Amino acid sequence: MTNPFSSRGTVLDRQLTTLKYPEARVIVLDDNFNTFKHVVNCLLKIIPWMTEEKALEHARKIDQEGSAIVWTGPVEQAELYHLQLTNEGLTMAPLEKG
Repeated sequence: MTNPFSSRGTVLDRQLTTLKYPEARVIVLDDNFNTFKHVVNCLLKIIPWMTEEKALEHARKIDQEGSAIVWTGPVEQAELYHLQLTNEGLTMAPLEKG
């Protein structure tokens, strides 16, 4: 049996050190009652580093295509943003975890 703490130091298993946290996508859906401006304001208020230009782009996509992925990242943060956007009255798709 080899000593894992040999004089060469501890060697970490590359696979264990490169695992990613589970991610999820936050998707806003089009509806007939939220205004364009309200969607933009909610995105600016809740999604970190959201710019006005990007929020407008998302709102246009929601209006024209029926939905837009407004944030992708760790599941825990996605759950928070999903809940906050829901609480603001936006129509949300279920979190897409992947």
